[in-house]
Amino acid sequence: MKIQLHKPNFDLREIQFLKNCIKTGWVSNQGKYVNLFKKRINQFTNSNYVVPTVNGTSALHISLKLSDVKENDEIIVPTITYIATINPILYLKASPIFLDVSSDLNISVSALKKFIDEETFFKNGCTYNKLSKKKISAIIVTHVFGNAVDIKPILKICKKRKIKIIEDAAESLGTFYKKNYLNNKHTGTLGNFGCLSFNGNKIITTGGGGAVLIKKKRDYEYCNYLSDQAKDNKIFSIHNETGFNYKLSNIQSALGCAQFEKLKKYLTKKEKIHKNYLKLFKNNKNFSILKPNSFYKSNYWLNVLIVKNTKKFPLKKLIKKLIKNNIEVRPIWKLNHTQLPFKKFQKYKIKNANQIISTHLCIPSSPDLTFQDQRTIYKIINA
Repeated sequence: MKIQLHKPNFDLREIQFLKNCIKTGWVSNQGKYVNLFKKRINQFTNSNYVVPTVNGTSALHISLKLSDVKENDEIIVPTITYIATINPILYLKASPIFLDVSSDLNISVSALKKFIDEETFFKNGCTYNKLSKKKISAIIVTHVFGNAVDIKPILKICKKRKIKIIEDAAESLGTFYKKNYLNNKHTGTLGNFGCLSFNGNKIITTGGGGAVLIKKKRDYEYCNYLSDQAKDNKIFSIHNETGFNYKLSNIQSALGCAQFEKLKKYLTKKEKIHKNYLKLFKNNKNFSILKPNSFYKSNYWLNVLIVKNTKKFPLKKLIKKLIKNNIEVRPIWKLNHTQLPFKKFQKYKIKNANQIISTHLCIPSSPDLTFQDQRTIYKIINA
């Protein structure tokens, strides 16, 4: 039997919620489960406002719109992130600027500081790129694999330079900053906007879905307006600007409500899985497991294997061996600044990321992963 990287977990509870939703006749973007799911997200993250969306990409797109990103603006992004973080920038005819990452796989704070200090200037309340002379209107920071970005210094830099912060928290539902760092705040609630994903491979799923976490009431109202086709008069179908069909459906929300009941249980299980991997690979000369930093409590969405001896265990051969043995693994994404759609855009002194993609590998982390499964994975990796 195949050991999957991260599979969804369902039981009779999800079936019950879905049946109840279908019985109401409300399966599109209105109904009691839409509001209940929104409430669940709000209560768990303690976000001021929440707008559920059809997926994480739409949440990012609309967050860029809410951040007033214009055509020809520039957006700072890490080169290590899923491509969906970058695509919405191009939807708005803006341009990404790719920065390096730290050893935790998240955007490098030192690289950001250096770029801002050396490569930009501040004029009339805006930050501009010295090279292109274009306005840098926002930064997207991704909490990669559930591990939180060191966001404190980024908040300080962006406040001084009037740069909006969008947190891509697609993978970090359940990751909280610690009390002594940022007072138990959930990832996605510190920047101007935060974006969640409920795709099938996430810690809980709606089959496909997302959400925007919002601080200000006026942004919440505008987000609701834009995500529901910008309806100025619903009865007479009057629209005064271009909107989007980005509302999450009631039937997807019903699935999400059932999944939310299990979230805390999943988080506990996933922490145990991470600790088991640490025990298995303790004192191993060839491999180690990426550990979260101390300033947050991770959701442990995906565990990452670090290959210390690539001469003995070349990454591509290791991947082939694991797949041959029915173990699903995934290398770190191809660096975005090298992807064909993005090659023409600016990149800034990328070094760490080049080494990371040749030594890091995502390994199975589903909540129902057994210790026996983990022992099997360990044995095959070391064989």
